[in-house]
Amino acid sequence: MTATGMRIPLETKRLLLREMSSDDLDVIAEMLADPAVMRYWPRCYTREEAADWIVRQRDRYTRDGVGYWLAIDKALNQPIGQAGLLQLQVDGVEEIAIGYIIRRPFWRRGYATEAATGSAAYGFERLGRDRIITLIRPENTPSIGVARKLGMAVEKTVRHADFDHIVFVVPKPTADERTKHSAL
Repeated sequence: MTATGMRIPLETKRLLLREMSSDDLDVIAEMLADPAVMRYWPRCYTREEAADWIVRQRDRYTRDGVGYWLAIDKALNQPIGQAGLLQLQVDGVEEIAIGYIIRRPFWRRGYATEAATGSAAYGFERLGRDRIITLIRPENTPSIGVARKLGMAVEKTVRHADFDHIVFVVPKPTADERTKHSAL
């Protein structure tokens, strides 16, 4: 738990990923209102919509056990964005999907890849999932790069939230693959 009492489900080398609270509204509202950050979303969010966003994540924590978590750089003790796992319906199938949004000052530092890698490991190890997906709009080349770094492969294209998305998938690593990666 943190000083605010929010649970920390995940920690990586540089990041703490903790549950969001209403105390995080300023940073979440600033991030979701930034046109550069939201360029692959339908639109930017107002402060009121950002407050609703936090409520939805908190509902997800209760309902699904996962959601977007606030990503905090441990060295800077500063929020760099959000990342986590979302339970989604894709073509009528319940899936666990990686999601992340990184604040503009923290782009190109490997945070998205680090948070996504940690989130995938959480899904495999803690949730017992056999596969993890991510939905990415075809024009979102930075996120496609992150998916490829995670070893994800294209499965199909779907219509989700009124936009075409590529479904990238990574299967649960085998015991041999886990041993190989832990030896590196």
